Amino acid sequence: MKIKIICVGKIKEKYFADGIKEYEKRLSRFCKFEICEVADEKIPDNASEKEALAVLDSEGAKIEKHIGKGDYIIALCVEGKNISSADLAKKFSEIQLSGKSGITFIIGGSLGICGRVKNMSDFRLSFSKMTFPHQLMRLILTEQIYRAFKINANEEYHK
Repeated sequence: MKIKIICVGKIKEKYFADGIKEYEKRLSRFCKFEICEVADEKIPDNASEKEALAVLDSEGAKIEKHIGKGDYIIALCVEGKNISSADLAKKFSEIQLSGKSGITFIIGGSLGICGRVKNMSDFRLSFSKMTFPHQLMRLILTEQIYRAFKINANEEYHK
């Protein structure tokens, strides 16, 4: 199975990058894993609603260029569904059986994900009602993907 994370912005802190690299290495035995970064747009201070929508639209267009045909798309957004790690593992199994070629996760920029990309998604996932820095969310998501594969392989992993 192919897993891709499309995310807006770059990882700036080394400790986040190191954590993500560790999970990428662990995931290599379960799937083909890829992270695709798209450039974030500058947001003016006190941006108007029109300016914010233009930023979302521009970031959305960049995201769309990296979405593969036949992928199951999961958008991370606060209004998404909260599920357990076991439920995420079950969803992976269901997606594999459905014939999709891979799973693409989308992490938006500081304003979120544009409506057009959300509407393209097959599933909207929320990790919490809380707001997390995008760099931290990438690390958390990568760990949860690894955990899902470990669950599906009936392998022990710390709880």
